[in-house]
Amino acid sequence: MIFLQSSGTGGMMNMVLFGGILLVFYFFIIRPQAKKQKEQNRFASSLEKGMEVATASGIVGKITKVEDDFVQLQVDQKSFLKVFKSAISKEMTEALNKESKK
Repeated sequence: MIFLQSSGTGGMMNMVLFGGILLVFYFFIIRPQAKKQKEQNRFASSLEKGMEVATASGIVGKITKVEDDFVQLQVDQKSFLKVFKSAISKEMTEALNKESKK
């Protein structure tokens, strides 16, 4: 069977399909990522001295000093690291705190 379509309805269907694809990308990719980034930024601004945290690379330490964009972590008795606040992972810190509560 051969279906004939006028060029106006075919173009309109392509626009609807393209709009649907954009909506799927927005709701399944862009929006959740923006929400996750906003939560990470909120977490980074709430860091305080004495918190035990984990960096995105897996380093675990206790915060000894909080500066503008940096925190100082004590990873051993006399070992300190200066890292960006954004390097502290919210998810890994929450997992670390769950493990230590068990």
